[in-house]
Formats: sequence, C-alpha cells, structure tokens
Amino acid sequence: MGTRTSPRRAGPAAERVRRRWVLAVTAAASAMVVLDALVVAAALTAIRRDLGASAAELEWTVNAYGLSFAVLLMTAAAAGDRWGRRRVFAAGVTVFAGASLVCAIAPDAATLVAGRVLQGAGAAFVMPLALALLGAAFPPQVRPRALGVFASVSGVAVPLGPLLGGAVVEGVSWPWIFWINVPVGIALVCFALTRIEESRGPDPAIDVPGLLLAGAGSFGVVWGLVQGTTAGWTSLAVTGPLVAGLAAFGGFAAWQRRAAHPMLPLHLFRSRRFAAGNAVIFFHWASALGAVFFMAQFLQDGLGYGPLAAGLALAPWGLTTAVVPQVAGRLVGRFGERPFVVAGLGLHGLAMLWIALAAGPAVGYWAIAAPLVLSGTGIAMCLPAAQSAVLTSVAPRFLGKASGAFSAMRQLGGAFGVAVLVLGFSLAGSYASRDAFTGGFTAAAVLSAVLAAAGALAGCFIPSREHEE
Repeated sequence: MGTRTSPRRAGPAAERVRRRWVLAVTAAASAMVVLDALVVAAALTAIRRDLGASAAELEWTVNAYGLSFAVLLMTAAAAGDRWGRRRVFAAGVTVFAGASLVCAIAPDAATLVAGRVLQGAGAAFVMPLALALLGAAFPPQVRPRALGVFASVSGVAVPLGPLLGGAVVEGVSWPWIFWINVPVGIALVCFALTRIEESRGPDPAIDVPGLLLAGAGSFGVVWGLVQGTTAGWTSLAVTGPLVAGLAAFGGFAAWQRRAAHPMLPLHLFRSRRFAAGNAVIFFHWASALGAVFFMAQFLQDGLGYGPLAAGLALAPWGLTTAVVPQVAGRLVGRFGERPFVVAGLGLHGLAMLWIALAAGPAVGYWAIAAPLVLSGTGIAMCLPAAQSAVLTSVAPRFLGKASGAFSAMRQLGGAFGVAVLVLGFSLAGSYASRDAFTGGFTAAAVLSAVLAAAGALAGCFIPSREHEE
C-alpha cells in the first residue's frame, strides 16, 4: 500500500496550498501538546489549594501525562500506518480535547490525574502522526524547511508554557489552562479532516507482540525514572521497573528481527543518519527539558519571582525557539544536519555552564539573560536538524515508523533528563533555603551541559548526505 491514497494530481499552486495546510494543522497540534506538558507546572500551587491535592497527587498530575504519552507513541505510529495517519491524528486530537474538558471540570485530584492520563494518550496519537503527515506531504528536498517551521511553532511552546500558565493562574483560574484546548482541538479536527489528504504505511497487519513489548518497555523505564526521586534510586520500586523495562526493550529488538510485519524494522538503524538522529533527540530533549524544568524553579525559588514574572523572564528563550528553527530549517538542506546539531548542542551546553557559574541567590536577571538566549538558540538550531536526519533517511513508506521512533526517543530522553537533573539537584542541594536551592541548581545546570555534550557527540556520527550508506 502506498503512502498516498488519493489518485488526484494537483497543480503546483494547489499543491503548495495543501502543504501549507498540513504544516499549519500539524504544527498547531504539536504546539498544543507540548504546551500542555509544561503549562501545568505553574498551576500546581493553585490546584493543591482548590482540590486539596496531596504532594503525591500533584506529582502524578505531571507524571501521568508523560507516562501514558511515552507508552503509546509506538502504538500510535503503527495504528496510523494501518488505519490512516490523518484518521488516527484526528482521533488523537479528539481524545486530547475531550480529556482537557475532564481536567477543566475535575472536582477532585483523582479525576484530574485520570484526565491527565487521557491527555497523554491523546498526545501520543498526535505527535508521531503529525511528523508522519508532514513527511508525507513534503518531498525530501523541501522537507527540512518545513520541519524548521514545524519546530519553531512547537518549540516556542516550551518556554511559553510557564508564561501562559502563570498568566492564566494569576489572571483567571487554573481550569482555563485546560478549557482553551477544547475549541482549539475541535478546530484542528475539522481542518485535519477537510484539508489534509490521507496516507498510510505498507503493513497489512499490526505487530501486536511488538506493540506489547514496546509499551511494556516504555512503561517500565518511565515509571522507574519518575519514581526515583520519591522512592529512592536503589529501591526495588525503581530498579524493578527499570530492569523489567530494559528487558522488554531487549525482547522487542529480538522480536523485530523475526516479525513478519515489524513495527520498527531494525534495518532502519543501518542508516547512520537515522540511528544518530534518534540518539541526538534523546540527549537533546533530556538536556532541554531538564533545563526548562529547573530554570523555571530557579527564577521562583532561587530569585523570588512570581509565576508570571518567571514566565516573562524566560521569554528570551521563547523568542529564539520561534525564529531560529525557520532559519536553520532552510540551511539544513544546503549544509546538512551535522553542523547544526553539533553547533546547536555545543552552544546550549556552554550556555548552561555559564548559567551554572553565574547562579546565586543575589544574581541579577541580566547576568543570566544572555546565556538564556544562547541556550535557546542552540536548542532551536538542533531540533529541525535532528528531525530532518531521521525523516529524510527512510523511504516514504517508513515515515510513520520513523516518526514513532523519533517521538518515543524524545519522550524517553525527557524523562531521563529530568530524572538525572533531579538526582544531581538532590545530591548537591535542597529546597530548604535559597542558598541550598542554588547549590542544587548549579549541579543540575552542569548535568544539562553534560547531556548536551553527549548529544553533540552523537551528532558527529551523522554523515553528510553524499556519504549516506
């Protein structure tokens, strides 16, 4: 089965319009999903007060979203290949909007956590399908430019999350961070079903054992990582799921070698571009998400900013993620992905070291504003290049599988990065005072730089296009 199911041949002008619609809808949906992963952080205090939530319930308000998201990514990609990427994408947006409604009207913390689980499930059926639809609509020669625009729209949601969350919590009330997703979701579903052509992958059947093993692996690893800070890294509650998750991933790899219709054909990893691009996004998102997680806290707990002021202070980060990916996306097609990955993550890593050296309870904002801009620039340079490395290294029929692998590696990297930085923070500091917090934050910033360096090293293995195997 081909990737295009419609026999119509559109003219150049109509084809450009069609591609613009695909880009607009997928980028907006991606931004909504990324935004919701972060915007809740600014509302936790208000949620605790209004719903009487415990510390554990507050933690699961955040973790439940990421857990279901990570577990279902590969399943979503396989479902899109089998039943239609547009159809599954629209279903994912529908579930996400419906779950947002549940969160907005939640009468207690348990209902809110359940809604967040459903939100994560819907998000899992949005992200990989958005990339697959984008890859199917744009040919390889113009795909990096489209990915640059896509990355700029979704990337700006990272620093915008704390800003929007703080503004909504202080200006209206916390349920509105969820209410806004309902009309946006309805509009996106309508546009997806009327403006995007359907596409599918080649497999006539779903690889059920592969789905179960991949889901079990993701669940075990992410569960262990999110439990580490509360249960203790050496406890059976953490090591058990981590070992079981890694064993499931091993079983998944073994099964993919002999499955009749593998959900992730291992021959894709023979491409250095594909393998290195997935390694890059793992370390890229580990470093970036961990940095955002602690920068927002440093501005509030370390420097005494309020939620809205902290969000405004992160605005320079957001401006770079809105502009730089579009420039990088246009240049990736000319110079290749490797320079933008290595330079981008190198710049971000150096910026985090700068922030670590400058951090202190009495530091002025302008002492960290410049490295924030450099960090955001580096992160924004790398993302479209990593996406391009993965999505231009596979045949069109494998775009869904490649998108699923890329999204899964990004989500696993984010969970890993936050866990590593939290561990570093807890070993070097605490929340007891501003001085204690600064000590922990400094260690976390250094670890973010180390993760960025690992991503840059992985990027060195991305070959130039003319040398791809």
